[in-house]
Amino acid sequence: MYKNLESMLGEAEKLNYTVGAFNAHNLEMVPDMIRAAKDAGAPVIIQTSESTAKYVGMKNFVAICKMMAEELLVDVDLHLDHAKSFDNIKEAIDAGYNSVMFDGSALPFRENMERSLRVTDYAHKRGAAVECEIGTIGGTEEGITVAEGVYTDPKQALEFLSNVPVDALAVGVGTHHGQFESKTKLNWNLIEELHSNISTPLVIHGGTGVNENDYHRLTENGIRKFNVGTELLVAWTRTAKKYFNKTEVNNSLRNNIMPCNKAVYDVVKHKIGLFLNK
Repeated sequence: MYKNLESMLGEAEKLNYTVGAFNAHNLEMVPDMIRAAKDAGAPVIIQTSESTAKYVGMKNFVAICKMMAEELLVDVDLHLDHAKSFDNIKEAIDAGYNSVMFDGSALPFRENMERSLRVTDYAHKRGAAVECEIGTIGGTEEGITVAEGVYTDPKQALEFLSNVPVDALAVGVGTHHGQFESKTKLNWNLIEELHSNISTPLVIHGGTGVNENDYHRLTENGIRKFNVGTELLVAWTRTAKKYFNKTEVNNSLRNNIMPCNKAVYDVVKHKIGLFLNK
């Protein structure tokens, strides 16, 4: 089914697993990401940045996700990731995205709440779910660098959630966007404190840098959505460099791109197997 994020994460909470959220950097990746979820027997969140959504076309992403969810009988949510523009959020929801993330983490706290309320009001009236962020995630994403992340303040998070009816909350617990050559040192004391005090599903961003040995513990501490982006990009690009470097110029593009998509399939299926927390 083409599914809403709220219901997807609600099911994950009941059965104590984490849903993998995978960033599509082009349209070619998407079919194999969804096939991987089908073969793993799990739901999947397909994420796009604002710029990727504009590049491919929001309605194109919606069409392929809806069609494959129905044909393959797999639960799929299409999610706009780290959106800062209300116009882009509105466009995505109107195009058929089932969820959006409003990233107001760099704004003053009160302004973040005010803008988040506007987003939740618009989204919920149209059946879409909303993720917001308290604290910031360091690193680089889509060419934008945040030098240092800021840990989530549990008191601020509780105040935010008491005023804004979000469906998921991204938290700063030591992860970084774009990190793939080293592993993150997570702040477990903070993660456990957040889990003890917050019932809203929690989200890990910058997931590529997280040690896979930590996945189970994260699930046990209320992480219901786990974002993976850089690892897919690295796998696709490394494979592309290998194949395109040796190809004849008149060789069909699919012969070079299909192995790239298979590399993405392998990453997604492997990650989902860990997120299921078996």
